[in-house]
Amino acid sequence: MARTFPLAGLLRLRQLQQDRAAGELAAANLRMQETREARAGVYNALEASFSQPVDATTMNAIAAARSSSRSMLADLNALGTRHAAEVEAARTEFSSARARSVGLEKLEGKFAEGEAAEDLRTEQTILDELAGSAWHRRQKEAKS
Repeated sequence: MARTFPLAGLLRLRQLQQDRAAGELAAANLRMQETREARAGVYNALEASFSQPVDATTMNAIAAARSSSRSMLADLNALGTRHAAEVEAARTEFSSARARSVGLEKLEGKFAEGEAAEDLRTEQTILDELAGSAWHRRQKEAKS
């Protein structure tokens, strides 16, 4: 009967940590992509607006809208920078979690190979004993 990998619990924990880190990396990438899309949307909206001031009130409104848009773009740029840092931190954490689980996965593979080899040795020993017993039985029957 094959033994279970002695570090199976630790390996499972490492794999869960890796899965959590992968989820955090995916979420960080999604936030960064959403910020990029929002920034591109604001740029496109600004490009598409061709307002012609007809009086001082309209010109002040256009200036206020452009100022507001500039402020929004600055906020989106800052948010994009923060999200890029979060993505990098999440990527580093994922790489670290992956490295911790890879070593255990390799140990598990070597353990499984050793167990398989031991099972084959045991099976071969049983087959050899059966063959030897049968041979001895035939030898006794031949002498009788």
